[in-house]
Amino acid sequence: MNSSTNKAEKPKKLSTKKAPAPLEWASTLEAFLGIANHKSIEKLNTIGIKEVQDLLWVFPLRVIELPPLRSFEFVEEGRIFIGRAKILNVQAKPNFRAKGRGRVMLYNIMVHAQDLLSDKILSLKWFNSYGSITQKISKATFIEFMGEASIFQGQIQFTNPDFFQLESPDSESPFVTVSNELKIQYPTVNTIAGVHMKKFMDRIPLALWNNIPETLPGTIVKEKGFLSLSESFKVIHAKVKPTPELEARAESRLIYEEFFEDQIKIYLRRQYFKKPPAHSYKVTEELYNNFCARYPYTLTKDQDKTMSEVRQDLAGAHPMMRLVQGDVGCGKTTIAMIAAMIVIENGAQVALMCPTEALAMQHFVSSKELFDENKYNIRLVLGSTPAKEKKIIQKELEDGTIDFIIGTHSLIQDTIKFKELGLAIIDEQHKFGVDQRIRLTSKSVGTHCLIMSATPIPRSLSLTQYGDLDISSIKVMPSGRKGHKTRIVTQESYQQFLSFILTRLSLDEQIYVVVPAINENLESEQDFHNLVTVLERFKKYFPDHKVEGLHGQMKSDEKAQMFKDFKNHKIDILVSTSVIEVGINVLNATVMAIMNPERFGLSSLHQLRGRVGRGDKPGFCFLVNDKPISALSMERLKVIEGNTDGFKIAEEDLKIRGEGDLFGTDQSGSQNQKRLANIILHADVLNEARTDALALIEKKDPDIQKLLSKFSGDERIFTTV
Repeated sequence: MNSSTNKAEKPKKLSTKKAPAPLEWASTLEAFLGIANHKSIEKLNTIGIKEVQDLLWVFPLRVIELPPLRSFEFVEEGRIFIGRAKILNVQAKPNFRAKGRGRVMLYNIMVHAQDLLSDKILSLKWFNSYGSITQKISKATFIEFMGEASIFQGQIQFTNPDFFQLESPDSESPFVTVSNELKIQYPTVNTIAGVHMKKFMDRIPLALWNNIPETLPGTIVKEKGFLSLSESFKVIHAKVKPTPELEARAESRLIYEEFFEDQIKIYLRRQYFKKPPAHSYKVTEELYNNFCARYPYTLTKDQDKTMSEVRQDLAGAHPMMRLVQGDVGCGKTTIAMIAAMIVIENGAQVALMCPTEALAMQHFVSSKELFDENKYNIRLVLGSTPAKEKKIIQKELEDGTIDFIIGTHSLIQDTIKFKELGLAIIDEQHKFGVDQRIRLTSKSVGTHCLIMSATPIPRSLSLTQYGDLDISSIKVMPSGRKGHKTRIVTQESYQQFLSFILTRLSLDEQIYVVVPAINENLESEQDFHNLVTVLERFKKYFPDHKVEGLHGQMKSDEKAQMFKDFKNHKIDILVSTSVIEVGINVLNATVMAIMNPERFGLSSLHQLRGRVGRGDKPGFCFLVNDKPISALSMERLKVIEGNTDGFKIAEEDLKIRGEGDLFGTDQSGSQNQKRLANIILHADVLNEARTDALALIEKKDPDIQKLLSKFSGDERIFTTV
């Protein structure tokens, strides 16, 4: 007998490996996409897409119903067309003015293709294509292509069409097979190509699409006749065949959804920052009036009203969170300095954070003129401040020796600690992110916060990005200011512009010339002005006058000396980058010339021209185009030329730039924020959503309470991301 038959059989081990958890909308991207996609997951996480449900808000760029394969005879301008062709010839020319990733050569390709269903021939063109595409087209005999037809010099052509190489003229149509009669294109998201985003979307099972949890209160959905959230997303992502009516209803639902959710978050953030107890700071009327008297003018009506609001906030039991907005030169800094005095007189410290070293130095100099140096200890800290001096400042801040610290981003470093930071002042808030504001005010418990913005906030934006702040507006300008006039300079009027500058110089006035870049960039266009060449050009134009250059990469002491020399009129013409955009105050400077003005945002142009016309001499701003610009750019510049109303300009700028990421670090537009909702186009929906949200919160609606509970756990609303 075989001995092996006598041995007892070993029991089989039960598998201890757990089955993967079922996929849910709240599942992480790691659980959904797997380790093979770790780089994509990291990129998506970086911009706040961390769970499967976050992918829902990455909407298709377009959904196209594919036409049938047809002869070239049926090509129509502006319509999507699918055709089959034999390639007759390929011309690929290097594009020396553009480079691909890794600085590889890109090509412009032109193909003459003959229709396989008729004898017609047309052109297919690809611009800025990689060499691999050139090789692929060159090797192909037959292709099927899809694109939008256009007419160039009277001839039909297709630009950058999609294409597949065919093995034979009778091969199965790849477009219909791949796209199932709908072509869905997703955007590139944080460098992840749209084709990869589509693959991720296609992996979401239909069962999940059919079960997207409702978020809006049931009463809202019913009263407004909204589609369910599940239906809305399925329509937008073409999981059901969309119709114009369905698309309109889905978009309407999701636009409202975005605004409603924003208002819940804004409410929570406002409650959060108003909750901590704060020190109450008051001064006598006599001391207050004495400090106001240090200014050479009486406060305007708007300044008086704003100061009344600020004093009331500082005396309150909870932290002030107030935005003071007003046009360039309206006197916001006066408000900030008086508020600083009130807090310092109560034994607490004040920090003033500026976006540039130039502005910080300007505030430092002016504050030393206002405050008694024997009574108040005022210090300046910059990124360029020597390490030894920084250590002394850090120690004096921590022990309370320093009353008033002025600086740049250096103030939010972990090494900066305060004995009692009573007030944080942030100048030019639009230059910072929300998280930077929070990092500064978190240096002490219950710190009051005063924010200044010379870019007036459109009402729609004030209900979203700044909805957690109280807002004061200063519209009346101090008396005695002459203001400025703005003119666009073209090639035809360029010599007149130079003659005008010479006239102002002869009157002993000074000139700013602003350029968009420091050095010449070989990859940039020929007409892109830079500081080096413009500086030399103006030295030749005006050989009898002192012309100097200034830019942000100069050392702090060099910049400080340059500002001092310009203020003391040792310099006649200052050629500079936009480092002078904010806070520079030289009353004798009457002309601002901005080269390549189309390279600047409208609000930046408005800020820059605010450097002139600040005293009893009129100011002049010239938007200099010595070479042709596009019609769209000229239209934008005419907004500046024809408007001095900062609110109107800010509204136009907002339309162009977008409103930014409201609950993260980005404030200059974001790839996955506000895909449908637009605070300009849908301002009425924004107001409706805000009214509804606040009304339901007041009623303590059960569904609203669930939403408040859900979002209260989202740290991005309250802290840095």
